[in-house]
Amino acid sequence: MRIMKNVTMFVWNQFTNDARVMRECTALSESKYNVNLIALKLKSDHLKKHESINEYFHVFRVTKKSYIFELLFKNKTLTIVSGLLLNLILLYLLTINLKVLVIVLPIFLAEILFVASKKIRTILINLSTIVRMTIAGYKQNADIYHANDLNTLPQAIFCSKFRLKPKRLVYDSHEVQSDRTGYNKVFIKFVEGILIKFIDTMIVENETRANHNVELYGFKPNVLHNYSMLLNIEEYQSANLHTKLNINQNEKILLYQGGIQIGRGLNNLIQAMNYIVEGHLVFIGDGRIKDDLKQQAQNSVHADRIHFIDKVKLEELPSYTKDAYLGFQVLQNICFNHYSASSNKLFEYLMAEVPVIACNFPEISKVVKENEVGLVVDSHDPVKIAGGVNRLLSDRVLYEKFKENTKQAKTKYNWKNEKKYLLAVYEKL
Repeated sequence: MRIMKNVTMFVWNQFTNDARVMRECTALSESKYNVNLIALKLKSDHLKKHESINEYFHVFRVTKKSYIFELLFKNKTLTIVSGLLLNLILLYLLTINLKVLVIVLPIFLAEILFVASKKIRTILINLSTIVRMTIAGYKQNADIYHANDLNTLPQAIFCSKFRLKPKRLVYDSHEVQSDRTGYNKVFIKFVEGILIKFIDTMIVENETRANHNVELYGFKPNVLHNYSMLLNIEEYQSANLHTKLNINQNEKILLYQGGIQIGRGLNNLIQAMNYIVEGHLVFIGDGRIKDDLKQQAQNSVHADRIHFIDKVKLEELPSYTKDAYLGFQVLQNICFNHYSASSNKLFEYLMAEVPVIACNFPEISKVVKENEVGLVVDSHDPVKIAGGVNRLLSDRVLYEKFKENTKQAKTKYNWKNEKKYLLAVYEKL
């Protein structure tokens, strides 16, 4: 009988809708690994600081805050008065001896940056949170530490390697960290290149990314696809999207579900409605550009055919997905991270037996074409997207063929089959 191993995982989110981390932690716990996941908690949310998912899977949340800020802003009047007194003392010292300037100037500059720069405050809050996550993880003294993405790798390195008896470390990179939107590519590659020297094994999402890692760092990581749980969609009741959105039951729902973020091709979907002959475009999810996207929809002549629904709980999402006529996965080629993706939402559509309109990127188009579950289009061109949609609207024989093929495809691309590769990685450790 195998001795139970303790695993401490880190994730830089609140662990509310992270399907991949949920699947991995659950799979390990079902194989009798004792899994403790350290996640984030915001002061404004009502999430529990500790909850048990099952007997061997527990979640611990560290509040994202800075104790220094808490102290400073607990009594704003006292902070302001103390700050003024400190500055008056510093100014008085300057009148006595100008040499004090070398001490006074950095303090003044620090005060200005602190007050004026939201980015500086965010960095300090993140650093404080990282320290407390690391302390929480270190205390657990696990046999294996598991970092989900680069922003939790420093915590995992400190907990696993800065010990008299170092522990094993898994780096699970869900994205191409060195080439994604909003990140400094040169700096991130430099940092990842250093931190990666501490790991014992690495996991990436697909073969394209694994081969890219060979070019970057000279070794090929383990591949663990981000497949959905195998579902019998007939067991899920309809969410009655037509009723919720006051849409005629005969209208087709053209669905996008996922993050409302830059580079997902979402503005092109709204533009494509100018050429799509029938149906209603529905977005399910939240994200940074949601307000801008809503404004674009309101300005469209087809505003009455475009709808938005807030983020839905993971366990409820299939009930919404099954109401769709087709699903969109139209990423933009704005970085290698997007180009190399094999996004989870593609497999969520398959689980709900919904044909797809997808971008022509290697991993996504391979699944769509080889299994004939939808059409691959130029995701940068609203007219081409609309052309794909109109073809599936008009050619019922082709549509039904794709829909039938999803039933077979989902028996192949599912977590039940894929999780054995995660367990194999752990057995080697």
